[in-house]
Amino acid sequence: MAESHHETVADQGLNAFLSARDFLLAHREDYEIAYRDFRWPHLHKFNWALDYFDTYARGNAKPALWIVDESGSETKLTFAEMSSRSNQVANFLRAQGLGRGDRIVVQLSNQVAMWEVMLATIKLGVVVIPAATMLTVDDLRDRLERGNAHCIVTQLSLIEKFSSLTGDYLRIVVAEEKESEETGWTPYSRAYDHSSIFTPEGDTNATDPLMLYFTSGTTALPKLVLHTHQSYPVGHLATLFWIGIRPGDIHFNISTPGWAKHAWSSFFAPWNAGATIFVHSYERFNARRTLDVVARCGVTTLCAPPTVWRLFILENLKSFRVKLRELVSAGEPLNPEVIERVRSAWNITIRDGFGQTENVLLLGNFPGQTVTPGTVGRPSPGHQIVLLDPDNSECDDGEIAVKCDPKPSSLMSGYLNDPERTERCFAGGYYRTGDVAHRDPDGSFTYIGRADDVFKSSDYRLSPFELESALIEHDCVAEAAVVPSPDSIRWYVPKAFIVLKPDIHPSAEIARDIFKFIRGRLAPYKRIRRIEFSDLPKTISGKIRRAQLRNLESHPSQARRPGEYWEEDFPDL
Repeated sequence: MAESHHETVADQGLNAFLSARDFLLAHREDYEIAYRDFRWPHLHKFNWALDYFDTYARGNAKPALWIVDESGSETKLTFAEMSSRSNQVANFLRAQGLGRGDRIVVQLSNQVAMWEVMLATIKLGVVVIPAATMLTVDDLRDRLERGNAHCIVTQLSLIEKFSSLTGDYLRIVVAEEKESEETGWTPYSRAYDHSSIFTPEGDTNATDPLMLYFTSGTTALPKLVLHTHQSYPVGHLATLFWIGIRPGDIHFNISTPGWAKHAWSSFFAPWNAGATIFVHSYERFNARRTLDVVARCGVTTLCAPPTVWRLFILENLKSFRVKLRELVSAGEPLNPEVIERVRSAWNITIRDGFGQTENVLLLGNFPGQTVTPGTVGRPSPGHQIVLLDPDNSECDDGEIAVKCDPKPSSLMSGYLNDPERTERCFAGGYYRTGDVAHRDPDGSFTYIGRADDVFKSSDYRLSPFELESALIEHDCVAEAAVVPSPDSIRWYVPKAFIVLKPDIHPSAEIARDIFKFIRGRLAPYKRIRRIEFSDLPKTISGKIRRAQLRNLESHPSQARRPGEYWEEDFPDL
């Protein structure tokens, strides 16, 4: 009787999900109808990996995952194989003592195990804490401690980062071969000794926790963003619609695991569409090599951050015989000249989009629409987007906000263990993004920037407070203020205005020493790239006027100012 009830509940959730998905696929080039008539499915019980993925994968020999590494070797796995292998991993993790609600830090590069673990943890009800491979030891300690993690899954090349981290964590290592028990790590390869048949322990509530992201804020410690079995798996139907992915597409998202964009576009959106997830795995990005792979393998839909697009246009794009149909970009505004260079070479227009770790694709230029360069487009299906002024009234220039009556299925549950921040974020019947935009007369939006001091660099969101805190650990630094500085490749890079301690005078040698010092304190994507020794403008109460410094950097002169040094000035670092 219980089994029959489970099948009925699962079927109801699956049918509601498929109905919403199929509606968007049917109207993929008719934005007006899609936006007007789309409704989020009402789900009570839902497990995306069990109810949707396994059902779609049953007997399905179409490729689900296709990985090409930099040596040219390839791995292709079908939907049926991914379903079976993830069942084995789920049984393996269960045998290690993991169950519903437990939290697991996953730090893996773009390799098969990453997708297997994601599917397996969803099936188990285990909460994933994604961790990028470039994170420092301190970053990992924070995720383990504040994330209350029970388990670590990482690769052999990264286990040294965990050697100094004490705690009773289950440690699992992904390696080419079974590793010795002496390492203290359980070999991931043992998963394939387990059964390929998985039996879940009861139903999954759609509102059960699924993923816990650490994302930078204006304080030293990252915020903990909690997503559910509904908010990301179902919410990314909006992302599917924006990208324009179709069943049978070969979709390539240039991103690394650990960041929300990877879950967006290298996991949920393409598999929601029944497309192949394509991956080019490499140690260091090379634009020409990646373009060669895109052309050779027949990639049809491509998502990349602006940094990558700005590197792509340095190549002769017309020489690559691509089979691309849809191109999108997210993370920060894309330069109009980049869009035009790509369009002139391939006759395809890159379409911008806007979203956050806390949600999904909220604003975008969608397939079939005329793109106005510089705009981020219109609200995605399922989202009523408004702009709020400082008095919380709707306006044409203000903070991007989502109406929450009713609350869209795509929004996070909230910030874990931070009810006050969560309440502020959702106050007054809106979800406030903290980003500012302008609404044009035709209803499209133009993105302006962050409402606070957090900024994007190479698609990574950076907290000035965190970077400043690291800088003042240097023996010579008295004060520091970090702001974004325009860069032709990364859009913005972190620049520090620094006040040295008394009796210490600015010099190239001190600048070099600070650059070297910060390399040992921060992950590569957080590094200070420019330094200027200068007094800091302050308010009467002593607060640094970062807005004044940001304005100074937003209108740079051709020549550097006195006391300004760039990281590239010191090639011997």
